Amino acid sequence: MLVSVYEPNEEGKSLVEWMKADWRLFSHPRLDVAHAKELLCEILDDGEIVRKSFFPSPTYKSEGLVRWETLRDELLYKNRYFLDDALDTDRLRELLSHLIADPLPEAWHRARIMTSDTPYPIAEMGAPPKRYATHGRANPVGIPYLYLGSLPETAVAEVRPHTGEIACVAEFQVLQPLATVDLRDPRKLVSPFVLADASAIGQLRADIPFLERLGEELTRPVLPRSAAIDYIPSQYLCEFIKKSGYDGVVFRSSVSSGMNLALFDPEKANGTTVTRYSVSRVSVDVLPVC
Repeated sequence: MLVSVYEPNEEGKSLVEWMKADWRLFSHPRLDVAHAKELLCEILDDGEIVRKSFFPSPTYKSEGLVRWETLRDELLYKNRYFLDDALDTDRLRELLSHLIADPLPEAWHRARIMTSDTPYPIAEMGAPPKRYATHGRANPVGIPYLYLGSLPETAVAEVRPHTGEIACVAEFQVLQPLATVDLRDPRKLVSPFVLADASAIGQLRADIPFLERLGEELTRPVLPRSAAIDYIPSQYLCEFIKKSGYDGVVFRSSVSSGMNLALFDPEKANGTTVTRYSVSRVSVDVLPVC
């Protein structure tokens, strides 16, 4: 069924190359293209198919990416609560079901920069009170989520420290089990082998760029002066994920290694200890603006 969503085309690529690019199959570091073709030949029991070139069938198209860009523009500049250009929420909910995160680590971290000589107690290291919750990448103003980093350095980097500052980093134990959506790398999570027919596989392949775009929405760098506006699309996305019954969302950090977790219910994590870290260096990379 998977092979059937690709059509022979002399200007295309081999099936192995498409499967590596589209589904992250044959992606083991020690499996080169030649050996991957040999393996696929054995799987399909067809020595000729691996010598041909293919292209994805034009039958399968996705409107998700276009609709998201339209919706994003409306959220930012036209309407906020009563939208004219809605997404296909049934399809989006179905797509999110392919991105269920693997069991998460129990230990996560949250940082605050010290403003005095007294470290923050663990009771002050959680999500802010509702009336003091400012807008965040996932939460609107007044609705506090708990933002956590998988590593202490991830949590510190997310608060944009300066060299020489001291950060209090709290360790949180996340209550298990959690149902979270992982938007870090959709191609790594979606699998064509859980679907019942070729048309569903072809449509899922067409929708993967849309899921990748949603992941970028949660990771893109945002300037503090424009955050109140620029965070609105990602807040809308997270609100939809929450209303779909999930406990949180996992996304890449734009400023460090590691990953971030936005917990919709801060009560689903318990703070344990607080450790102080000195920020010894802050790295800055620059690119010329064309």
